[in-house]
Amino acid sequence: MKPLDDVSTKPIDMACSCDSCSKARAEHKNNADPTRREFLGSTLVGTLGVLAGVTLVRPQPASAQSIVTPDDALKALMDGNERYVIGQLQSLNEDLSILKAKTAEKQEPFAAVLSCADSRVPVELIFDQSIGHIFVVRVAGNITTPEITASLEYGVAVLGAKILMVLGHGNCGAVKATIDGKEVPGQISALYAPIRPAVEAAGSDLDAAIDANAKIQANLLSKASPIINGAIKDGKLKVVPARYDIVSGKVSLFA
Repeated sequence: MKPLDDVSTKPIDMACSCDSCSKARAEHKNNADPTRREFLGSTLVGTLGVLAGVTLVRPQPASAQSIVTPDDALKALMDGNERYVIGQLQSLNEDLSILKAKTAEKQEPFAAVLSCADSRVPVELIFDQSIGHIFVVRVAGNITTPEITASLEYGVAVLGAKILMVLGHGNCGAVKATIDGKEVPGQISALYAPIRPAVEAAGSDLDAAIDANAKIQANLLSKASPIINGAIKDGKLKVVPARYDIVSGKVSLFA
């Protein structure tokens, strides 16, 4: 910037085309531009700061502790499945760093799900739930064994799950293999015995056998486990059988 004694105080004739006035107008523009640039720069920085603040302030994910009743828990699952079906997932927008921090020391899932191990049944995704919300136990044919029961008892008694869903799914290979009854390699045939009651009840109808299997496994969990049965009697838990349609993505509850 020029010293004050170098700055001309002579009025600038904006209409005059003489060399003196043209030079004066150019000097005036040069002196004014830095101020204008500073103003625009500070405005841009301020605007970006506001936008950054809006971006960083993200809605916090719902805590599993906010689910207080079995009915609330079931509604949360089914509402999430509806969002999944229509393609409006919310869990993907949750801040995973916040979720990881909140669940690093402990887990408090509001639901437990016994699901088939089938790779087409991504449990958290189909219920639009994120880290720490669902305690998932997966095994081919979504069957109840002592180990599976023990895991689900832990989910109920220790972790406090309010809903326990046994989730069958369309075109289940384990149920189909049990219906066929063919020789299979290794220990795969160990799956047949727990599923066979459903096949005996439904016959060779695959869809009917899948549904029957989910109902039978849910009934076994409800009655065979004193922990699960006690939580049901105390009104702290509901056990529900359901079916996942791998084509539509819809989860349907059975009566």
